[in-house]
Amino acid sequence: MAVTSKWCQHIEAWQRSGLSQAEYCAEQQINIRTFTARLSDYRKLHKSDSATLIPVQVAPSEPVDAGIIFTHAHGHRLELPTSVSAQWLAELLRCLA
Repeated sequence: MAVTSKWCQHIEAWQRSGLSQAEYCAEQQINIRTFTARLSDYRKLHKSDSATLIPVQVAPSEPVDAGIIFTHAHGHRLELPTSVSAQWLAELLRCLA
């Protein structure tokens, strides 16, 4: 099934929401299986073969010693403790580039 503009709007709203798929679907009264199927279709349409830069916004977290949190627009999160070595983090970021 084609991904309609309605489903694109739902998927993009979910990505911005910070909610899990199940939470978003419950809030919007959407069938989770239908949402998952449309998300799969959406990802196939928006798949890129080339590497792309991902915008990252750095903001202080609460409490201050919570660590380093990277949040992706698609809802993925990477949380690292403050004890992570800066050298290790720099190497990780180089590998992802």
